[in-house]
Amino acid sequence: MTTDDQNPSAVITEDAPAGVVVREGEYGASLTTVEPGGAEFIPLHERHGRPIQLFWTWTSPNLEFATVFVGVLAVAAFGLSFWQAVLAIVIGSAVGAITQGILSARGPSHGVPQMVLSRLGFGYWGNVLPAGLNAITAGIGWFAVNSVSGTFALNTLTHLPKPLCLLIIVVAQVVVAFFGHNVVQLFERYAFPVLAVIFVIATIVILAKSSPGAPSHGGGSGGFLLATGAAFGYAVGWNPYAADYTRYFPPDTSRKAIALWSGLGLFLSCAVLEIAGAASATITGVAAALGDPTGAFTGHLPTVLADLTLLAIALGAVAANVLNIYSGALSFTAMGIKLPLALRRAIVALVFGVIGFILALTGLHDAGTKYENFLLIIAYWIAPWLAVVFCDQYLRRRTPLSEIEPMLFDRKHTNWAGPVAMLVGMGLSIWLFSNQTEYVGVVPSHVPAVGDLTFEVGFVITALIYLTWHAITDRRQAPATAAA
Repeated sequence: MTTDDQNPSAVITEDAPAGVVVREGEYGASLTTVEPGGAEFIPLHERHGRPIQLFWTWTSPNLEFATVFVGVLAVAAFGLSFWQAVLAIVIGSAVGAITQGILSARGPSHGVPQMVLSRLGFGYWGNVLPAGLNAITAGIGWFAVNSVSGTFALNTLTHLPKPLCLLIIVVAQVVVAFFGHNVVQLFERYAFPVLAVIFVIATIVILAKSSPGAPSHGGGSGGFLLATGAAFGYAVGWNPYAADYTRYFPPDTSRKAIALWSGLGLFLSCAVLEIAGAASATITGVAAALGDPTGAFTGHLPTVLADLTLLAIALGAVAANVLNIYSGALSFTAMGIKLPLALRRAIVALVFGVIGFILALTGLHDAGTKYENFLLIIAYWIAPWLAVVFCDQYLRRRTPLSEIEPMLFDRKHTNWAGPVAMLVGMGLSIWLFSNQTEYVGVVPSHVPAVGDLTFEVGFVITALIYLTWHAITDRRQAPATAAA
């Protein structure tokens, strides 16, 4: 039995460009229909939505405690003062938000998920590398991280057993993600005002009680780079999802509006809540901030506001994880694995929910260290992936869309410069500059003040290899093309 991904000619319609694989079934703007298909092209007659919805799409999932904890880490774990932490948070979040805007803007014109667009720079089968990594880190890794933070909040609020709280959180987010794009967007829209009001009030109270003039704990330049990397890692963790939530827009939707609303929503939510986390760490001791992070944060708030904040943390975890499961499932289907199922994305989402639940159970202890390591690992692979994507986009800037679209579904399309450059960039940067509890690279082990430069070095190395590779191969191909 063949699927539409295996037989493009069988699904081409008049409202799709030639050579693409069109998502089967009728979906439109329905809220009661389970989104069919997987990572295929969205036909033009099903396009809908406005750029402004991206503001709450990328704000709601960051209004949760996992975001707050990035700021807590900057002060309590990396030893920065409040104002040093603010600068690191703003820089890291801004870079991740800018790249989010750039990537989101490509969704409407191509009509496919982000990890299908990634095939241009990696080739059809070479794209298994980033798509597989994203499926694991999004659908399982981030899912587990956010489920744990939501579980802590629900446990503190209700005093129910943590495993039961985790089950409640997981079931809620899997149900939303199972139905697909339209229900996901609806959930983020209505969660936004509730989360925004509660967290804005909580942030004001925390800032009023904080001690911004408190001295640092010896973080220095190394701590600053670690904090910047963590903030960047958190924001950039959404980059591989960018086009997933803009591919349903009509092709003529303003690219500037898309970039603005997606980038702004991501930046504001990350920066504000991470700064609130840094402020809260100046009130309590390091042991309390890292040992019981949720309780320490809400412990500074009046009882009613503390309870509302705990409820918002649980709701925010669900808001984040419906995106993680949804995009993780899309990434899995973008790997090219044959799944002859009409609801293959939805079924993969259910499977990821089960795996993520099991993994989250193991993260109910020692969450601080595990979260710190996970944030840095995210940046380790995403920075080289971004280098390939942006370099390839630059090299194809004059290539007509009609030539690009068929390449996205051509199983014979190869571009080994992408996976090779990414693997070398990751390997060298991690070996030389990684700075985690599990492994310290060559440079920080001898010069601790450098902190963690893995994502910067990984990006540069990958970009240089990719551009050099194509400069050589394109020059060799030019005479052959001219002769033909």
